Amino acid sequence: MKKIVILLLYILNSSIFLYAQYSNYCNIDSTDSEENIINKSSLIVPTPRQLRWQQLELTAFFHFGINTFTNNEWGSGKEDIRIFNPISFDAKQWVRIVKQAGFKQVILTAKHHDGFCLWPSKYTKHTVEYTPWQNGKGDIVKEVSKACKYYGIGFGIYLSPWDRNSVYYGDSVKYNRYFINQLTELLSNYGKIDEVWFDGANGEGPNGKKQVYAFEDWYKLIRKLQPEAVIAVMGPDVRWVGTETGQGRNTEWSVLPISLETQNDIAKNSQKNLTFLPHGNMMDDDLGSRDKLREAKGLIWYPSETDVSIRPGWFYHSTEDTKVKTVKELKDIYYSSVGRNSVLLLNIPPNKQGLISNADSAALIKWSLCMKEIFSKNLLNESVVSSVVNDVKNSHYNIDTSATIYYKNLSLIKCNLIQLQEDITKGQRIEKFNAEYEKNGVWVPFAEGTTIGYKRILSFPAIVTKSIRINIIASRATPYLNGVELYYDEAAQNNKSNSTQ
Repeated sequence: MKKIVILLLYILNSSIFLYAQYSNYCNIDSTDSEENIINKSSLIVPTPRQLRWQQLELTAFFHFGINTFTNNEWGSGKEDIRIFNPISFDAKQWVRIVKQAGFKQVILTAKHHDGFCLWPSKYTKHTVEYTPWQNGKGDIVKEVSKACKYYGIGFGIYLSPWDRNSVYYGDSVKYNRYFINQLTELLSNYGKIDEVWFDGANGEGPNGKKQVYAFEDWYKLIRKLQPEAVIAVMGPDVRWVGTETGQGRNTEWSVLPISLETQNDIAKNSQKNLTFLPHGNMMDDDLGSRDKLREAKGLIWYPSETDVSIRPGWFYHSTEDTKVKTVKELKDIYYSSVGRNSVLLLNIPPNKQGLISNADSAALIKWSLCMKEIFSKNLLNESVVSSVVNDVKNSHYNIDTSATIYYKNLSLIKCNLIQLQEDITKGQRIEKFNAEYEKNGVWVPFAEGTTIGYKRILSFPAIVTKSIRINIIASRATPYLNGVELYYDEAAQNNKSNSTQ
């Protein structure tokens, strides 16, 4: 059915993109009209590493370290690391649980702001090597990496740029050299790294000076040693969505404008090896609308990652065992992150024993079973699909293409969730859409939205019908709708169903 939708739309509008050249970056010339800019934006696509990352949908964050034992969220760097001793540590238990829950990759906090290293770095004594755990012979990074390989999921590392223990911090030249050395250890000694995660935390060093990070050098090193790794979220491949609530934007563009400074960085480093540091405010509600693109110096594919913890805190605290997010909360987070064109990075912090707690694992497994039940059957699987494309220009949305796709089912279906996907290998193009169902010969709206991107999920009061249609009201170019699916979430159905024939 997905192929039918793409084919119908493609045949009717294939001539528009006969000479299209897809890329994840393009320049905007001073002579480009608004129409040219929008056409260019429709041809921006993810790199192979970005596409693989987007298709993960779910990544697990493991916040674990000295803070786990001090009951803090941010450490000072002055902790007595001899308290670190997770006597029941089991990396396979961590990875097994998250894989069972549907996660396809994990990210480990190899070093948080306190500077304590979960691997025996030869550049500092503030590491697991100088703790009682496994008589100083242990290596958390190695064990988690091995567990990921054993279970066949991706492995990523978080390395805090801020190090409150290092005497070099604040001496930018010395500290950046120190950081490069530690980053090299992590990128060289633990097999394939799928994601490297930096945050922007930055403070003063012992000398009272604020550290200046050498992001460009760090990016170049990652591209050299782990060329397939995605660099997030202070990085060129993936950006932070802007909150830690699990809530993404209702309008989430992956195609964003860039400044002249960024454009020059890209040109200097070449399209193949992008290492630019993003500029501008990535937290605005509006990042990629036509108004934003109009003044752009260039365009780039720059998708969002939505992070949140399964608990109130990021590190484990026993007092939060009763505050683990419920199945409903986790389900809503999925709808508002993955279901809003983002990847969900869910933190599951191991406890002092070195295990994922029973409270966390129980919530994850129940959530996973709930999601499998909801999404096990696409209710449109038995539908007949037809499509019409209108080549009449819509002056309000300034587009040349709109489309309506009809689905006629063999029997009545009851649903309260709709999932739509664009083929992002052809770009992100749809700007506005709605969905309608047929009731007594009349088309009645039941869902609407703006952007779709990789995936869009919308909930609505349950309907019962045989026929629905999707109206692509505004699109920057030929819409490549990769899939339309309907589901029924019984637990969420608290509204009176609308009956149709």
